[in-house]
Amino acid sequence: MSTSASSPDPDAPVGIRHSLVEDIYALLIGSALIVLGLVCLRAAGLVTGGIAGVALLVSYVVPLPPGVLFTLINLPFFLFARSAMGTAFMVKTMIVSTGVTLLSLGAPAVLRLAMIQPLFAALFGGTVIGMGVLSLARHNAGVGGTGVLTLWLYKKRGWNAGRTQLTIDACIMLVSLLAVSPGRVLLSAVSAAAISGVLIAFHRPGRYTGH
Repeated sequence: MSTSASSPDPDAPVGIRHSLVEDIYALLIGSALIVLGLVCLRAAGLVTGGIAGVALLVSYVVPLPPGVLFTLINLPFFLFARSAMGTAFMVKTMIVSTGVTLLSLGAPAVLRLAMIQPLFAALFGGTVIGMGVLSLARHNAGVGGTGVLTLWLYKKRGWNAGRTQLTIDACIMLVSLLAVSPGRVLLSAVSAAAISGVLIAFHRPGRYTGH
């Protein structure tokens, strides 16, 4: 895999490359969407799938913002990202992780949700996170954690990223029962399905033209 700052997406036609500016813009958008989704889910007392769900779950028992936990939990996965996906992917994923942390810390100063309906939070928050993950994946980046594994399996084995993530998320939902009520876990499963639904629908070979 190329380790240049602007690596090609595997689904993009030959000859089309993302510029550095395009990569930066995509990483910023992806990070912002993930934080927005986390804010919605946290306000409704929900969790979700993937590394974001693990961070949310831990935030209910540890007095740290989900975005900060997101980065801390991600640390062990960075080495795997480098060996499995290449240096460029690892560097971009580290940038995303840092961006999510900084945006999460700054979010309370610009966004506070006094009320959000849980089902809406599950659907909207999950979909927004899914679009953020998709934005990152199209520019050779990820959110770390289970996302690294799903993208690696997609590149190496051709496994659909959404379906693989859905399987992992089911395990996270079961663990969530230890800290979250069954009703909230059910809604959290909806948010995880919304994330995977975006990837199942749009993260397919040949669907992306690179421009």
